[in-house]
Amino acid sequence: MPLWLIYHPQDTTFTAPSSKQSLASEITTIYTSAGLPPFYVNVNFIPLSNQNMFVGGKNPETPFVRVAVDHIAVHFRDNEARTKRTMASVKRILKKHIGDNGWDWEVHIDETPTNMWLIAGIEPPPFQSEAEKRWVELGKPVEWRTEEGA
Repeated sequence: MPLWLIYHPQDTTFTAPSSKQSLASEITTIYTSAGLPPFYVNVNFIPLSNQNMFVGGKNPETPFVRVAVDHIAVHFRDNEARTKRTMASVKRILKKHIGDNGWDWEVHIDETPTNMWLIAGIEPPPFQSEAEKRWVELGKPVEWRTEEGA
C-alpha cells in the first residue's frame, strides 16, 4: 500500500476539491499501472494553518507543501531502475500539481516491511501473484491461499 500524506497550507493550496481529486487520481495511476489494486492507494490531504508550518524555523512566505509517502506493497530500494522510474513519476506529478502553482515542496518515501501490514485483517498477497491479480479484478481484499501467492 502506498500511503501519501500531503501537508499543505489550508487557505492557499488545494482549496478546490477538484485539485485534490486530480492529484489523487494521478498518484493512484502510478501504482495501478504497475499492477497494484487501486484500493491500495491512500492519499490524505492534511491542511495546516500557516502558524503551524515551519521551514527553517520560520513560517514560509511561499506556500510550502510537504509530502510523506510510505510504500508497503512493493519495495524499490534494491532496484535502482524502479526507484528512478518511480521518483521521476512522483516528481512529474508533484511539479504539475504543486511546483507549477509556484508553491515550494518536498517529498520523501519510506518503505515499511510487508509483514507489518494488513488490509481488512487480511495479509495481502505477494506482488504480482495470482491472488493479487484477483484482488485487482474484484476491487477488494479477499481471503487467499498460500499456493495462490506464488
